[in-house]
Amino acid sequence: MTTTSHETHQIVGSRHWGVGRIARIAIMLAFAALFVLPIIGFIAMAFRSQEGIVAGGDGFLGLGGMSWENVVYSWQQLMGFGPAGGGVFLRWIMNSLIVAVVGGVLALVAALPAGYALARLRFGSRRFWLFATLLAMVMPNTVLVIPLFLEVNAIGAVGQLWPVAVIMGFFPFGVYLAYIHFMTTMPPELVEAARIDGLGEVAIFFQVALPISKQVVALIAFFSFVANWTNFFLPLALLTSNQDNKTISIGIQELIGASPLFNATVAAGLDVKLYMPQLALATVISMVPLLVVFLGAQRFLIRGQTVGAVKG
Repeated sequence: MTTTSHETHQIVGSRHWGVGRIARIAIMLAFAALFVLPIIGFIAMAFRSQEGIVAGGDGFLGLGGMSWENVVYSWQQLMGFGPAGGGVFLRWIMNSLIVAVVGGVLALVAALPAGYALARLRFGSRRFWLFATLLAMVMPNTVLVIPLFLEVNAIGAVGQLWPVAVIMGFFPFGVYLAYIHFMTTMPPELVEAARIDGLGEVAIFFQVALPISKQVVALIAFFSFVANWTNFFLPLALLTSNQDNKTISIGIQELIGASPLFNATVAAGLDVKLYMPQLALATVISMVPLLVVFLGAQRFLIRGQTVGAVKG
């Protein structure tokens, strides 16, 4: 007895869309909705008015009460927040960009040669420095805040941006990524051939190692930028004494603390009142640079997902 192609297609199709697969897809969609729907509702809040939020009845996730006029009003309120006519919100954004970019560049400058040295050079204390890198990578950032504050205070630089940017360049995870990259994607034979050709270690790094490191450069730059942008405790300890030099991570906290929804006593003395739409808009704006960096580095990040993989 033979089976026709149509019957075969039906059998394959029934196996392809079996009950188990449908159940798995349904469960994954349910979990995805648990994460995505609150984000959609939060973004929609930036397009609503405080009166509409209090009144309710704006449809599913509050999408019915959205308008561009509400965004304009919330933006004007944000721009009016702060002393001397406001505008401090934009300064916070610019400060975060300076710290994140400068810290990311310093992280690249330090991580790439350090990772190459740990991967391809042979020296006596190599294992010690590799262990120290791993130890620093898993150490909580909050442990280092007080010692760093004491050091910055000793040179009288508390409240200034440059110490924060310099400290952000200390990124042991980037060193580890570079180490794994050079260990797995740069054959030892390539290094030995370059040495036989008369190249020194510095020349090998710049002429051989760096040209094949686009993926790890993107990975280090992306993760460093995200870590610097979202860092809270270090800017909180070093920059709170200067209102103009705060970053957006601690600026958002200040906006929340000055809102009548959370601190009516502080908000009573302010000319500008910030409610849920203004706080939501400030948070959404603070996420835009991260999204831009991710989209710009996405092509290299996808390729760099295999960093550390071993061929089978």
